[in-house]
Amino acid sequence: MSSGITMATMSSYAILGCGSVGHAVAEELEREGKDVLILDQDESRVEALRDQDLNAETADIRDESIVADLAARDVVLILSSDVEANETAVENLRAHSDDQFIVARASDPVSADDLSELGANVVINPSAVIADSALRALETGELEHKARQLAAVIEATDKRMAILIHRGPDPDSIASAVALRAIAEHHDVEADVIYEGEIGHHENRAFVNLLGLELVSSESVDLADYDTSALVDYAKSGELSSNVDGPIDIVIDHYEVEAEMEAEFTDVRPNVSATSTILTKYVQEFDLSLDQEVATALLYGIRAETLDFKRDTTPADLTAAAYLYPFADHDTLEQVESPSMSPETLDVLAEAIRNRQVRGSHLVSNAGFIRDRDALTQAAQQLLNLEGITTTAVFAIADDTIYLAARSKDIRMNIGNVLAEAFSDIGETAGHSTDASVEIPLGIFTGIETSDDNRDTLLELTEEAVRTKLFEAMGVEGSDSSNGS
Repeated sequence: MSSGITMATMSSYAILGCGSVGHAVAEELEREGKDVLILDQDESRVEALRDQDLNAETADIRDESIVADLAARDVVLILSSDVEANETAVENLRAHSDDQFIVARASDPVSADDLSELGANVVINPSAVIADSALRALETGELEHKARQLAAVIEATDKRMAILIHRGPDPDSIASAVALRAIAEHHDVEADVIYEGEIGHHENRAFVNLLGLELVSSESVDLADYDTSALVDYAKSGELSSNVDGPIDIVIDHYEVEAEMEAEFTDVRPNVSATSTILTKYVQEFDLSLDQEVATALLYGIRAETLDFKRDTTPADLTAAAYLYPFADHDTLEQVESPSMSPETLDVLAEAIRNRQVRGSHLVSNAGFIRDRDALTQAAQQLLNLEGITTTAVFAIADDTIYLAARSKDIRMNIGNVLAEAFSDIGETAGHSTDASVEIPLGIFTGIETSDDNRDTLLELTEEAVRTKLFEAMGVEGSDSSNGS
């Protein structure tokens, strides 16, 4: 049951049953200058309340006759420890009026449901409130403790700190590492964000370039020059790089790290969806004045990892994003999220459209031979916009490898699991429920080496085998609908 009454306009209150909870509420309302009437059947308690200059009367809250005395009260708080009495009071009040805003005390989920069905607008369970408060206090205390530990490890750095992120880093990895560098600088420690491989995807390159984020390639540094090492958002790479051969001091991630390691400081939280969320909590705890670039990076890291809050988003991700939002550069974010499409990407998309094969709402396409692997990702995303399509997979050959990018908005399908089922025995799979990728050595897949003479044969063998495996893993049956027809 809803009511148009809001706390801002409520001016007269009644409290039925004034134990410790009711007493505390009454005192707070009185301090705010509210008009409060208290009804309780314990005469000695009523006398004590009157001695405190509180407006209190003796009455049995189960008695229907009190309804007339409460008719002028905007809000009625029924806070007795006797839940059956509370239910009777709610029932009596609702029998005479739908206008009053009723807050009722329950003792467990069952009584809470009963009170709601009887017409209470808000139901509170003191045990649940205390538990929530205790958990919030615990979370705050744990974060304070963790922050002290992290600061101690950072401050023990004599030379410089290396912040390592996984190969081909994504926005969450980059943003988290840049935030940790800001925390290190806050503690007067210099740090470098070090990445492996290439920052390949167009959107990721735009992200780094537009925000002016300084990153260092692992090929241009010697890790021996650093006396503190941190792994940030590294676990999704699956295993440690051969470059990481020394001790690790700090590990921060939202995935469990599969590799065995001992770190002086570890904060791994699988219950959040982005490492950027974890770093935002530390930024708040250290009370950092964030540069706009870092705030923008963290917000984008959370949005990218949760697919703009559409994938596995937790309350912690949302509160972190809400904190960052006022500090972020939203014009730059829009540029990052709408990067220009290169001529080659347009060619790949055109080829994927020509070669598409559709079964139901699932589309699989072969883009042929390509140079820019990231074009596959954009093609898979663009094809998802076709009418009636919920899942796309686009594959192509580059060098001696088959690359495949897949996207899905079908809530019944985990595309990461689909690709793992289809190709994990012959290739490297990675991804989530809505986006995933595969890399397959061409020789293993076809038994034929790449050359100009056998390109057509390679494409034919690859197309047949990949399509078959994909559709089988998707559980799609029925006739093909090639080229969308």
